[in-house]
Amino acid sequence: MASAAEQLAANLSWSTFAKAKELQQRILFTFLVLIGYRLGTYIPMPGIDPNELARFIEQTQQGILGVFNMFSGGAVGRMAIFALGIMPYISASIIMQLLTTMLPSLEALKKEGEMGRKKINQYTRYGTVFLAAVQGYAIAVGLEAQGLVIDPGFFFRASAVITLVGGTMLLMWLGEQITARGVGNGISLIIFVGIVAELPRALAQLFEAGRTGSMSAGVIIGIILMAIAVVAFVVFMERAQRRITIQYPQRQKGMKVYQGDRSHLPIKVNAAGVIPPIFASSLLLLPATIAGFSAANSTAAGGGILDTITAMLGRGQPLFLALFVALIVFFCFFYTAIVFNPDDVADNLKKHGGFVPGLRPGKKTAEYLDYVLTRLTVVGAAYLAFVCILPEILIANLGVPFYFGGTSLLIVVSVTMDTISQVQSHLLAHQYEGLIQKSKLRGRTR
Repeated sequence: MASAAEQLAANLSWSTFAKAKELQQRILFTFLVLIGYRLGTYIPMPGIDPNELARFIEQTQQGILGVFNMFSGGAVGRMAIFALGIMPYISASIIMQLLTTMLPSLEALKKEGEMGRKKINQYTRYGTVFLAAVQGYAIAVGLEAQGLVIDPGFFFRASAVITLVGGTMLLMWLGEQITARGVGNGISLIIFVGIVAELPRALAQLFEAGRTGSMSAGVIIGIILMAIAVVAFVVFMERAQRRITIQYPQRQKGMKVYQGDRSHLPIKVNAAGVIPPIFASSLLLLPATIAGFSAANSTAAGGGILDTITAMLGRGQPLFLALFVALIVFFCFFYTAIVFNPDDVADNLKKHGGFVPGLRPGKKTAEYLDYVLTRLTVVGAAYLAFVCILPEILIANLGVPFYFGGTSLLIVVSVTMDTISQVQSHLLAHQYEGLIQKSKLRGRTR
């Protein structure tokens, strides 16, 4: 027997969407903000030689600049005002989450409710400004070292830092506006749009390789089929979850006796999301970027060491693949421990009278949740490692464009699923409101 919510979900249609005026306004607002973001990726920084910049990006696109260029929607390749993208904000958020688990003062602030959350968000913004300023200054110095600046000096460095920090803070504000007044998670949608906007160019490069004969038609068809299979596998794994049965005992409130209820505690197989591949890729590609930026000023010995490290950590190399898997597994366990605390969940269940059948509330429940979470995290880490390693091998051996990598597919699929889920939630809420307005409830007639 289907529940009322399931019956309403089955009746969702285009006519329901046409009546949901508020949802249409939210979607329109989201589109307008994302269009403004895309326009900003074409506004260049002042003082950059475009010809020399294009040459440099072509040589270093396989380094960490390639990762940032993907996340920023090509803004790094054009050295636009949004060149830093939203990555400083994401890094600051991860650092604040880590500090919240380590510092008792921040942990107590987190438990204060809405006011504590606002203060933590404010600290995150301060951290974003600091990280963006450091990265912006490093980019300005690197551009000067490579001879990409028309008039190098203090004025250029100051203007570059101000421009890049301002662009990152504007993106952070736009993401918050989408989350509050639009549909979906604003930060995730900004990264999503940056990747999707560059996919047509990646497809054109793939088909051009087939036209020129550098890649056979069979390989191109195999890559497309593999991408479809990876997307289907990602959808299956991202929806996979372990449901732990929670029992609530019979209770009496006044003269009424409420029967015991049973619900489920869902735990996702991949609770860490796409954070592990992003940070693992950034850490592994950092030596190649340092070697590229310091090539002009490094000594022979230093250059030789950097070149050796860069060669060993090249895409598709055994050391690169081994470290990539190890970092993905580490960040999976690390981030899962941040977002899901078995002790807190067990305490909340105990406060509300819930318990896992066969287990005592409190410590035993927390140990069981930790046991289940550890097993699920192992499966989730193996899934992420497989999805990310297989495209890396193809990129290294077949010259597949970077945008067909596992990280980009993970982000696109995950954000799409989350946005569609929120759209369905808005439609369900609109249907509930319609049913309440149409029904002749005693309270409304009075």
